[in-house]
Amino acid sequence: MSAAREQTVPLSVALRVSDWEAMVDINLKGVLYGIAAALPVFRQQGYGHFIHTASTAAHKTSPTMAVYSATKFAVQALSEGLRQEAGEKLRVTVISPGFVNTNFADGVSDPEVRSQLEQRRDQLAMPAAAVARAMVYAIEQPQDVDVGEIMLRPTAQD
Repeated sequence: MSAAREQTVPLSVALRVSDWEAMVDINLKGVLYGIAAALPVFRQQGYGHFIHTASTAAHKTSPTMAVYSATKFAVQALSEGLRQEAGEKLRVTVISPGFVNTNFADGVSDPEVRSQLEQRRDQLAMPAAAVARAMVYAIEQPQDVDVGEIMLRPTAQD
């Protein structure tokens, strides 16, 4: 998923349908296509571990983030369904990070929202390595242990 393509779009104001479609394509369809590609391989080898990236926005939305939050909530629901349906040899983990120091704001089309996001990111974002460590933690668990979700955020994030 390209963080630069993710955008926060005011649902009731901007009605940027093409932006919404891009978020659904990247955040939801991207996960579905990944499952479609990996699940046959995992079933054939008898084990596997999906790690999907949601967001703290899947748990709490705010103005300008309704569509983004909806796609990330959908990733959570899809992942839980996959976990329940896939059998005992397949693990599914959802990582829900808060503000991460990336270039995600580059793809925001509204200059005011982009500026606000960049300022907030520069004030409190955690390093991407923190998310990587969470993924490593989930992977390193014994094969019969499934870490369902990890939520992490900067301590200063509300």
